[in-house]
Amino acid sequence: MLPQIKDILFATDLSENANNALRHALGMASAHGAKVHVLHVTEPLTQDAIVTMRMFLQDETSRQKAIKDRHASVKAMLKENQQDFVKSLSEEEKKAYEAIASVELVDGHPAEAILQRARELDCGLIVMGTHEQGTGHTFIGTVVKRVLRRATVPTLVVPNHT
Repeated sequence: MLPQIKDILFATDLSENANNALRHALGMASAHGAKVHVLHVTEPLTQDAIVTMRMFLQDETSRQKAIKDRHASVKAMLKENQQDFVKSLSEEEKKAYEAIASVELVDGHPAEAILQRARELDCGLIVMGTHEQGTGHTFIGTVVKRVLRRATVPTLVVPNHT
């Protein structure tokens, strides 16, 4: 029996090439009648960032507000990225965008969060883009490499199109 792809997880880093990868995810969704789940993962603050926050934001309430504001800012960027992406689509492509079932932002380590969310949504495919710096194996990106190593479903890596 041929594999049926009903759900696709598209992991974005909000780069221009991520938009290129989203086009591929939408094409795959259109071909399979699948839904696409857009995911962006914000990494936890580094120890250096935490120390810096403690130096400049003395009270815990201010630190928690700064972390909440950071999350809200990234969420706004994700929303704006999706709106700009839709504006760039032709009318036919806008119909394909209707396959987007969810757009979410989660906190965590990117590769682990991507793999976990793909399992939770029972996705049959993960789609990601490579980094902008190049197309060689060294430029594929740590997150993509980690996902490829541990994924239990097919993973489509879309190279930078420039």
